[in-house]
Amino acid sequence: MTHPSNAAQAWPYPRRWWLAGLLLLALLTGLLGVLVFLAREYEAAREQDDLSRDVEAIANDMRSELTRNTQTVQLLNSADPNSALWQQRAERLLQSHRALVRLEWRDPDMALLASSNTPFLGALFQTLPRDQALPDIRRACDAASRISGPSYSSNYFWPTAGGRGLALMEMCLPIAQSGTPKGFLVATYSLAGMMAEWANTSLLRGRGLAFTEADGTRLSLHATVPGGRELMLAGALLDLPGHTLQLQLQSPRRPLGLFPNVLTAVVGALSLSLLVVLAFLAHDMRRRWRAERELAEALAFRKAMENSLVTGLRARDMQGRLTYVNPAFCDMVGLPPEQLLGSGLPAPYWPDELLDVYQQRQAVRLAGQALPREGFESMFQRSDGTRFPVLIIEAPLIDAHGTQTGWMSAVLDLSEQRRVEELNRAQQDRLQATARLAMMGEMASLLSHELNQPLAAIASYANGSLNLLADPQRGDDGLPSAMRQIVAQADRAARVIKSVSDFVRRREQVREAVNAADLLESIQPLLALQASKLGIRVLINVQAGVPPVVCDRTMVEQVLLNLARNGMQAMPHGDPPARSGWRVLSLSVQAVTPEASAARRWVEFAVTDHGQGLSEAAKTQLFIPFFTTKADGMGLGLSLCRTVIEQHAGELTHAPVLPRGTVFRFRLPAAPAL
Repeated sequence: MTHPSNAAQAWPYPRRWWLAGLLLLALLTGLLGVLVFLAREYEAAREQDDLSRDVEAIANDMRSELTRNTQTVQLLNSADPNSALWQQRAERLLQSHRALVRLEWRDPDMALLASSNTPFLGALFQTLPRDQALPDIRRACDAASRISGPSYSSNYFWPTAGGRGLALMEMCLPIAQSGTPKGFLVATYSLAGMMAEWANTSLLRGRGLAFTEADGTRLSLHATVPGGRELMLAGALLDLPGHTLQLQLQSPRRPLGLFPNVLTAVVGALSLSLLVVLAFLAHDMRRRWRAERELAEALAFRKAMENSLVTGLRARDMQGRLTYVNPAFCDMVGLPPEQLLGSGLPAPYWPDELLDVYQQRQAVRLAGQALPREGFESMFQRSDGTRFPVLIIEAPLIDAHGTQTGWMSAVLDLSEQRRVEELNRAQQDRLQATARLAMMGEMASLLSHELNQPLAAIASYANGSLNLLADPQRGDDGLPSAMRQIVAQADRAARVIKSVSDFVRRREQVREAVNAADLLESIQPLLALQASKLGIRVLINVQAGVPPVVCDRTMVEQVLLNLARNGMQAMPHGDPPARSGWRVLSLSVQAVTPEASAARRWVEFAVTDHGQGLSEAAKTQLFIPFFTTKADGMGLGLSLCRTVIEQHAGELTHAPVLPRGTVFRFRLPAAPAL
């Protein structure tokens, strides 16, 4: 057998042949790779050129349509702006051109003489007054006056109902009669409508089209490309008098195979065939050398594996004599291999007091009865007389002819395992005591967090009562109501203590069918107190016909109260400003039926604020206990809310609200219909 170090001497051909073959293989592989690379680059460049031509064609179509529209709009000046004829012509023009959303006739001082809105977008200009766009209209009309022709304004965003909006652009056309200015015709274009109406649909199949800023920011989107594929981009400038728009066309890159065209595939096939032939030749030349090397490596690997094992291995023949031991077994029993190999029964590592038991076990094995597959525990003795427990796993030792020649045993020393088990038992006792202390701390933290609202309400009503008592002229008409509120909040505090105690101790909680409106009504006094301090308006919207929900009433009320309080604290004094109309906290309830479980009904609760929203860092840690973004917060509110909702088989989620704010939603199972 050839040793691995002499493998080079066993090579049947000169070394230069081997080097020449490697060089030829590298050359063919490099040429094939360059050919494939150039072919793929050519295909990609051609596809990019096609995309650029298509986006230029779309831009030219839009430019032509804008020119025709200008001519059509110019015909409106033939009618008096205050006449019904002008309105009729404007409405027909808006119905036939969806890209136009509004037509106006303004006098030279920009006063509105007549206007007409598109019938396709509803109340587009009722969200904000039209005067908000007057600066853009004035700039476009000033430019139109200078050039005595149509001029376009910069595009701007116009909000609509539901937190949405459109990207709009104004076209101003000066009107003169006998050299005297009569005013301006103003046409308002929707960028989305321009793409939808004027873009060639055959060029947009499977592609995305959008108006973008110079930095790539999208202004208006007409179509998108499904994600997951590499995209190609091409842009074109839509030059207009007074303004320039950038049109961007997206297209998924066409998947190219390994060989982009037939010629490359033929050359590649020939090259691969040559490589296969070379591989077969090299394979035949290396077979004997590989066999010799693998045999030497197998012997070295077996020796290294035997020396590295920490599990003791022993082999015994049918008479019980040791025929093989590894170093780990020798170290385990403290005896050298020379003293162990060939030794019979009783074994030198058997304790004296267990000789009879082990002799009987050996007789059972010689009788052919199989031992447990999972092994059995035993006791061995080291050379110094110390005993130690072992786990023995035995299997029949079968030779190449299928005949059993003995038994192969794996022996594991269990001394360390026994020590660890004893240590674990002691650790478990200490952990149980620590867990009880942790549960007490958790209960105290949750109680201090959840009792803030009822205690604050009690203090507020008590101060109000003292004020009534201190002012005799005001009378005591409000005292009974205040006392009832104090009693109600004290009762609520007691229920919170009981519910939190059951929640922390994982006790089974009492659940009942409760009307959603009752849940909101019970926390409304507490919300009113905090809302009045912050100048926030609370809106409650309960969908008609919402079924009752099955829940722990006290804990769900705490969830709603915590979410509502967080929403109010997200809108401190001055943010958002009172004049913006956004200082509103909305609580809504509606029935939902998920598609995945149509047979089960749910009721969804939503709490919406108009604060600054959540940062990206806060979103990742929002539900982590003791994480808070408030200076005086404990960080337990949202963690408790999510745990309560999950115990009701629901899920607490959050999402941003446009134009600003956050909404928290959760679902509770609806009570079964009777």
